[in-house]
Amino acid sequence: MGEKTAAAARTPAKPTSAAKKTGTAPSTGKGKQQSILGFFTRTPAPGSSKGVNSSPFTQQSSSAKRDESSSTPTARQTLKESTKGNLLSSRPTNNTSVPCSDVVEPTSSQENRETSTAKVDITSEFPPAITPAEILQMQPASSAAVPQSSPSRKVKKVVNYAESSDDDVDELFAAMKARKSRGRRSRTAVPDDDEDDAYVTEENDEEDEDDNLSDFVVSDDSDAPSKSKKRKRPASKATAPRKKANLSSSPGPSFPPPEDEDDEEMLDIPSSTSTAQQWKYDPDNIQPRDPDSRPPLPTSKSSGPKPKPKPHMKEPEERYPWLANILDANKNPPGHPDYDPSTLYIPPSAERNFSPFEKQYWEIKKNLWDTVVFFKKGKFYELYENDATIGHQLFDLKLTDRVNMRMVGVPEGSLDMWINQFVAKGYKVARVDQMESLLGKEMRERDSNVKKVDKVIRRELTCILTAGTLVEGSMLQDDMATYCAAIKEVMIDDKPSFGVAFVDAATGQFWLSEFEDDVELTRFETFVAQISPRELLLEKSRLSTKALRILKGNTSPTTIWNYLKPGTEFWDADMTRRELECSDYFKAEDGKDKWPDKLCEMKDKDLAMSALGGLTHYLRFLKLDSSLLSQGNFERYNPIHRNGTLILDGQTLINLEIFANTANGGPEGTLHNLLNRCITPFGKRLFRQWVCHPLCNIQKINERLDAVEMLNADQSILRQFTSQMAKMPDLERLISRIHAGACRPDDFVRVLEGFEQIDYTMSLLGAFAGGNGLVDRLIAAMPNLKEPLAYWENAFDKKKAKEEKVFIPERGVDEDFDRTADEIERIKDELNSLLEKQKAALKCKTLKFTDVGKEIYQIEVPKSVKVPSSWRQMSATSSVKRYYFRELENLIRELQEAEEIHSQVTKDVASNFFKKFDANYDIWLQAIRIIAQLDCLISLAKSSSALGVPSCRPVFVDDERSVIEFKELRHPCMINTVADFIPNDIKLGGDEAKINLLTGANAAGKSTILRMTCIAVIMAQIGCFVPAESARLTPVDRIMSRLGANDNIFAAQSTFFVELSETKKILSEATPRSLVILDELGRGTSSYDGVAVAQAVLHHVASHIGCVGFFATHYHSLAAEFAHHPEVRARRMQIAVDEKERRVTFLYKLEDGVAEGSFGMHCASMCGIPKKVVDRAEVAAKEWEHTSRLKESLEKAKTGCYIPLGILSDVACLLRDGGEQEVPERAMDVLLRAIEAL
Repeated sequence: MGEKTAAAARTPAKPTSAAKKTGTAPSTGKGKQQSILGFFTRTPAPGSSKGVNSSPFTQQSSSAKRDESSSTPTARQTLKESTKGNLLSSRPTNNTSVPCSDVVEPTSSQENRETSTAKVDITSEFPPAITPAEILQMQPASSAAVPQSSPSRKVKKVVNYAESSDDDVDELFAAMKARKSRGRRSRTAVPDDDEDDAYVTEENDEEDEDDNLSDFVVSDDSDAPSKSKKRKRPASKATAPRKKANLSSSPGPSFPPPEDEDDEEMLDIPSSTSTAQQWKYDPDNIQPRDPDSRPPLPTSKSSGPKPKPKPHMKEPEERYPWLANILDANKNPPGHPDYDPSTLYIPPSAERNFSPFEKQYWEIKKNLWDTVVFFKKGKFYELYENDATIGHQLFDLKLTDRVNMRMVGVPEGSLDMWINQFVAKGYKVARVDQMESLLGKEMRERDSNVKKVDKVIRRELTCILTAGTLVEGSMLQDDMATYCAAIKEVMIDDKPSFGVAFVDAATGQFWLSEFEDDVELTRFETFVAQISPRELLLEKSRLSTKALRILKGNTSPTTIWNYLKPGTEFWDADMTRRELECSDYFKAEDGKDKWPDKLCEMKDKDLAMSALGGLTHYLRFLKLDSSLLSQGNFERYNPIHRNGTLILDGQTLINLEIFANTANGGPEGTLHNLLNRCITPFGKRLFRQWVCHPLCNIQKINERLDAVEMLNADQSILRQFTSQMAKMPDLERLISRIHAGACRPDDFVRVLEGFEQIDYTMSLLGAFAGGNGLVDRLIAAMPNLKEPLAYWENAFDKKKAKEEKVFIPERGVDEDFDRTADEIERIKDELNSLLEKQKAALKCKTLKFTDVGKEIYQIEVPKSVKVPSSWRQMSATSSVKRYYFRELENLIRELQEAEEIHSQVTKDVASNFFKKFDANYDIWLQAIRIIAQLDCLISLAKSSSALGVPSCRPVFVDDERSVIEFKELRHPCMINTVADFIPNDIKLGGDEAKINLLTGANAAGKSTILRMTCIAVIMAQIGCFVPAESARLTPVDRIMSRLGANDNIFAAQSTFFVELSETKKILSEATPRSLVILDELGRGTSSYDGVAVAQAVLHHVASHIGCVGFFATHYHSLAAEFAHHPEVRARRMQIAVDEKERRVTFLYKLEDGVAEGSFGMHCASMCGIPKKVVDRAEVAAKEWEHTSRLKESLEKAKTGCYIPLGILSDVACLLRDGGEQEVPERAMDVLLRAIEAL
């Protein structure tokens, strides 16, 4: 027998999972996993307890047989327990226990075949074959328990949040069941009121569950009835005592029982639970049998309940049939014109079958079907059903189940991060919070007559978050404003009219606007380009196609589009006024409604009020209406100010790259990025508005320039302000959260410290005041903050508020807080007195209180001390025991209730503090706006000083004739990127022609001249210095541009269509004070058509409108056409041409004259076009030039016999009856001077 055992030890072992993955040969050394052949070889002789059995391998064999016996149907029936672990791990497996800590992989016929190929004389190694029937006869009546010293009990399962395969999940739950089933006595189970899955408890359940936690699934104990969790299990037919089973999935090795225990023999081994039948011994055939070829053995039917399928393994539609065919609340299917994607219809018959928790969840979710709902459950926020699927697919959150629902969960500490992740993907996110603790629930049940089925923790929807309405600073991506806009459009007298209302939810600032637009929707496009809304609220089927195209073309792909039903969701003006009056948003202290002044001005504007109605309804749905509207922070908004500001329409903002570059849409190289050097978040938001709306009033422009000059002359104010404001929190957003009552204690302290810093900074700056400049006036306008801040110096413990994030008011500030705190201290004193009393009674000075989990104030007694029999043991260690008794339990309960009441009072303290602070909202807001303006002025001063040399203060003149004059002007956005930028002199209007006709070679720098001039004008009118030796100009009321060749496929607009659309705006909107730049107009069509359009437009701009600007073109015939026009001056970009090498050297210098050509062939050669192609192209170009009628017009112009068509057209209009009305007085003057020049 010893020889056989030794030989068997050399039998190749079944490969472990690690071996299979790496492809290495399985190890055969001692202590490694052995093959099943070895187990059968080492079967001891009957009656033998020593000898062979004394070897380690024989001991392992005994353990293996016990594992096999525990996996038979009879054993499973005896050990059946109504626990979640059993239900999830009861799937039959083909695993065989082996003495190794590796997780056992299911064996396959291929693996067995490999194992059997070892070169061993099997006929001399195996004992006679044992059939399953013989094994059954040898099996004793009971099975031995796994010893408590098994290392598998002490191995803690590693928590893994990554998604695993189904097999891994099965093994995980099987291991959990094995650990939970050991060391516990037989218990009974009763149905759960809140969930379908059953659970059991014991005195040491809490410690066991902490040790066995393999996922973050929160226990539903908080929602279960508060009575004892001891449960009765239905009577079982089996009367044999329960034995512990070492399941095949146990990761630890099995150790032999003590020697005085008899070895067990295996019961009948069915094919579903073991691979032993594959190794039935046959002396004539050593190959393993095909497991599929043998007849199935009869299996005993288990009398226990069938395992319940895992909800997370099945699609929601399979468990909830009404999710297979989704309907909205009105039973409309998707695709129906009135389908509402935010609601879900649940049949009443289905609701009746819900558990209390399911009912609570679906009651909320059915009204938020298109929203991801985070449901608070203990210390976690959980997503269920379709939301869980989204979280699993997008972020690989671990998918599991609760009740009849699939679920994923995240810890409450990381909720903001996960909400940001979902919001960034374009989802709406709702948060449902617990409104009470478990103790609060018990107190509520005690004081009410709620039916048992309704006894679940009360939860409520607290907020809904979207990308356009985020209010928490931790969720906002940057300091810039994020807008949610409601848009109303109607046709009035065949003209489109708009009502617009939009809000920055983080600050509570509302804007209202109503305007009549042109056919091209210029104002509307400007509005969209200026604010770039993150979320849109539109009337369903009421917005025009053109408006929709503008929105799609000027918003980001992540913009959220919401279509509201007219009337019921997007209110009309009358309903809006009624709702605002009835909802007490603007109730004053005397109880009367006091509407904000700006809102009163817009009260009669029906379109604006209707847009505000749509926005208010949406904010009410998000539960943000009261906190935002009640601030009363309203302003009127006009996308295009006719008087007082320089108009930059949407197309100009894009063409001049004011906020986003055309390369990648980022801020690099833009004017806003160059000038924005603000250090406070609210200063940065105000500065964007300054860039959108530069000034047009000379006095206001000079006030800003005076302030910039003063700040740069004496930089003490600039340094003081910068050093003090560098770490200023976003007070504008935080005071909005305080008004809403949703500010954290540490943020509240930051707000107070921020205003204290402002008060200190303004006291320092006050030493520099005294003049009448803009900075002096701002410093003088700062409200006195010392008085409102005085109350908060000793109102509460600021250190605890910052560190522990809790408000602890000073003594005497809040009577209720003091009273409840005193009550808690009284109870704690009584507990200490009780402890001293028991020390004396038991004559033991080492007695003390110990907290174990939620079981607080357990009295800890050494084991040697005898305690009264009425004491109830709660926990123990090797040296002490811990007890509760009636008097102690009553005091603990009294303490817990007092602490629960105190926590509610603490919340009331925070609410009272917020109301007290918010009473001075106007003062705080005024201080913030003054600091923001100072920040913007200092930003302009910093930007001006950073321009380098030369830079100058622009001089504004109020001449009747417009003028723009710069000497040695550089492009401001290229100062830091191009070291050798070539400056140029610009002069438009004044004593020169108003229009420069700019010609030159390709890539010679024409577009740079155009953009550089416009950027310099905008900088000057914002109040900044310009990068030039001198600058003199009249204020420009509007900059209009036509640059580049772009089509708009999504708007069904060709390149030439886009050109003409932009040109049409210029011809209809430009004034003599406007700056117009036209670049290569007419290149989107044929040469003749292009020249004709360009010639007509240039004539109209120069003769009829009288604005200043540039007209860049490659149509050199225009130079001959306008050679004698008094308001057109021919300019060109200087170049040096090498005809032999076909190379052009660009000198980038602007000079008088007309370019000799566009030098397209030279540019083609420089770009690498093959020489033979360029040669043929040049021959063709010369032939076309000689045969063109344009050539004839140029020749006629040179001889002086040519009269421009523009002059002929104006003369023809004057000669026609009533034609003088078509030629304005300004055009008449230009016409006379043009004729004189001829």
